[in-house]
Order: sequence, then C-alpha cells, then structure tokens
Amino acid sequence: MNRLFLVAIAGAAMLFSAGCSTKKYVRNEAAPIINKTNELDDLTAKNSRDIRDVDTRAQQGIQGVNEKTATVDQKAIAAGQAADQAQQAATQTAGRVDALNNTVANLDNYRPVAETSVHFAFNSAVLSKKAKEALDQLGTDIPNTKGYVIQLIGGTDSVGSAQYNYKLSEMRASAVVQYLATQYNVPAYKIYLAGLGKDKEAAPNKSAAGRAKNRRVDVQLMTNVQESTAAQNVTPAAPNSR
Repeated sequence: MNRLFLVAIAGAAMLFSAGCSTKKYVRNEAAPIINKTNELDDLTAKNSRDIRDVDTRAQQGIQGVNEKTATVDQKAIAAGQAADQAQQAATQTAGRVDALNNTVANLDNYRPVAETSVHFAFNSAVLSKKAKEALDQLGTDIPNTKGYVIQLIGGTDSVGSAQYNYKLSEMRASAVVQYLATQYNVPAYKIYLAGLGKDKEAAPNKSAAGRAKNRRVDVQLMTNVQESTAAQNVTPAAPNSR
C-alpha cells in the first residue's frame, strides 16, 4: 500500500509539473502574438487618426476652394450686371439720338415762329413763375399759327448719372407739355418731345452759371412751310358772271 501511495504521489507530481510546463509554453508562445496584435491595434488606431486628419484637411481645403469660387462667381456676376447696365445706357442714348434725328427729319418742312427756353432749379422739374411767364409769352402766338407743332428738348447739367439725368430731362419737358396742354389746349400730337439729359449742352458745365443754363427745356413753336406757302399761292376764284 505504501508503494501504491508513493506511485500516486509521483504521478501527481509529474502531472503538476507537466501542467505548469504547458501553461508556461502557452504563455511563451502566446506572448509574441498578443504583442503583435497590440502593435497592430496601435498602428490601426494611428492610421485611423491620420485618415481623419487628412479628411479634415481635405474638407477644409474643399470648403476654401468653394468659398473662393463663390467669391469669384459673385464678382463675375457683378461685372456682368455692370456691363449689361452700361450696354443698356448706351442703347438708350442711341435711341434718344435716333428719336431726335427722326424728329428733325420730320420738322424739315417747318420753320420757327417763336422760341424760348425755360430753366429749372437744381434737381427739380417744377416750373418757376419766370418759366411760366416765358411759356405764356410763347403761348399767345399759338392761336395765330396755322399748321403748328411744338418741339421740346429737355436738358440737365452734368451732375448725377446719365440714366437719372435722362429721366429728369423728360420730367422737365413733360412739365412744359402739361402746362401748354392745360393753359393753351395744345393736343399731344402737336408736340415733339425729347429728353437728352446732359448730352446736349447749352453751356459748359465747368461753372455754376453754365450748369444753370443747362437745366432747361428749349421750346420752339413751328409752322408748316408747305402749308403756309400753299395758302399764299392760292389764287382767289373769279366771281361768277351773271
């Protein structure tokens, strides 16, 4: 029995020793793998951080490019609008000159009977007392003028934009039209009107006196030369013999 006990103890010792050896072996074998895995995890984490950094910088770069592109687009749009406005102003100027040329062509058969110029305050289209008196003096000739037309050319000084001055010169000419229509029953078809802004100077705009002369409406009462000549050349009919 003692011998069996000793054998059992020896076997147990061998098993314990073998078990310890196995665990040590496993630890020795597993340690490099665990360390390698940890290194891979650290490398993966670093790569992930680097990727996020690159992505962040890329997004910032893209946003910067988009902002610069938007700024360039806005400047291009603004430049295009300015060019369109300049072209529109040039077209309107050409149209007004053409209208005046057509008016002059239509008035070739007319000669002036009376003319005057009425002046306005700065940036105003209101007829002054003196302006009304000048129109009244011309208006007294209207009933005695056969086949008449009235030509109005509005003007301004050089202060302000061309577009605004065109509008202001038209408003001044319209004020004269309204006065002649209400006070002297001049129908609209008898009036030729043109607003030339600062395009047709009566005097240089370098002085206050010159600018004051340009804030005006030139008015001409004209009669048809052909009608007047034809009336003068009519031979009275001979009386019927009885």
